[in-house]
Amino acid sequence: MKSKQQRVQTKAEAKVRSEPAIDNRRARHEYQILDSLEAGLALTGTEVKSIRAGGVSLNEAYARFRDGEAWLMSMHIPPYKQGSFSNVDPNRPRKLLLHKEQIADLQARVKEKGLTIVPLRMYFTRGKVKVQLGVARGKKLWDKRATETERTVKREVTREIARHAR
Repeated sequence: MKSKQQRVQTKAEAKVRSEPAIDNRRARHEYQILDSLEAGLALTGTEVKSIRAGGVSLNEAYARFRDGEAWLMSMHIPPYKQGSFSNVDPNRPRKLLLHKEQIADLQARVKEKGLTIVPLRMYFTRGKVKVQLGVARGKKLWDKRATETERTVKREVTREIARHAR
């Protein structure tokens, strides 16, 4: 029989695993990620419930700076079904929770030509919604092709190794 501490621990692990993590696969395909960091998001209650339900789109999202604050633009969080009047605009700008030093550093990096900030992943940490932001440079078409051929070669090599191991 498990002790109470073991039961609580397994329950917490199950809850952590069941939390949704939204990945922005398109950002990894279209951008070369140079650096990443974690930021919090200022959300309403119905937005958090909607994120837990799923359907969030990070594909078109990007970060902008206004008045010394960082904002996440064009991220779509669908309205919560049971939210009624408390739902907000699905595409509204959402404030990123970062330290002033982090914001200043990111602003300086973005001023470099061709760099932007894109969300890579959204997840829950201890009940709080977090976003992994990436400082990224857009890939050219030939970069995308090179990445695709590398991926194909790796896949074929592992397939051959597995086949010969049998």
